[in-house]
Amino acid sequence: MSKRCLIISGGEYAPFPPPVAGCFVIACDRGYEYARRAGIRPDLVVGDFDSCSADVEEGVELLRFPPEKDDTDTMLALRIALARGCREIRLVCALGGRLDHTLANLQALVFAAEQGCAARICSPDTEITALREGSLRLPRREGFSLSVFAADGVCRGVCLRGAKYPLEDAELRPGLPLGVSNEWSAPEAEISVREGTLLIVEARIPG
Repeated sequence: MSKRCLIISGGEYAPFPPPVAGCFVIACDRGYEYARRAGIRPDLVVGDFDSCSADVEEGVELLRFPPEKDDTDTMLALRIALARGCREIRLVCALGGRLDHTLANLQALVFAAEQGCAARICSPDTEITALREGSLRLPRREGFSLSVFAADGVCRGVCLRGAKYPLEDAELRPGLPLGVSNEWSAPEAEISVREGTLLIVEARIPG
């Protein structure tokens, strides 16, 4: 079984399920306060601590970085998770708040996929998965839309089956949102891409 990691980012707080047994937990800056709110003791806390006012409890590994750095706190956590052998990574509290950080977290998700990692961002209303040159199946979710976007350039050989608007050997480009706001037509949808990286978004439909 692949080593799992939960990264608690510092975006907008949203409730999230507790980590499974044996999961490596990293809290990013303000994410440490979110971990405490959820009753979780992380294995590691990272960041420049420009947005966390809580003192990290004794016994928790702490990696402090200067504010002047190339990576966001979440990206630092992702790199560390990969370096420690994690290949299934779930990011929470990674949406909302500042738009630039939300976009940075989406790019971090793409980076993880490019490293061969199964990575996703999860919130109660949205789940985002990065898929690079492979396939996956998603069970039907009532009240949710299903969208696919080209993330890192042209995506070729895109197939979407089990959806109201199917795709077969299609080409998606970052500048044309052809795959937005689809829906399931079967108990599960099968998504595959031959070349490139897709961002797959399951989003709750308001109302």
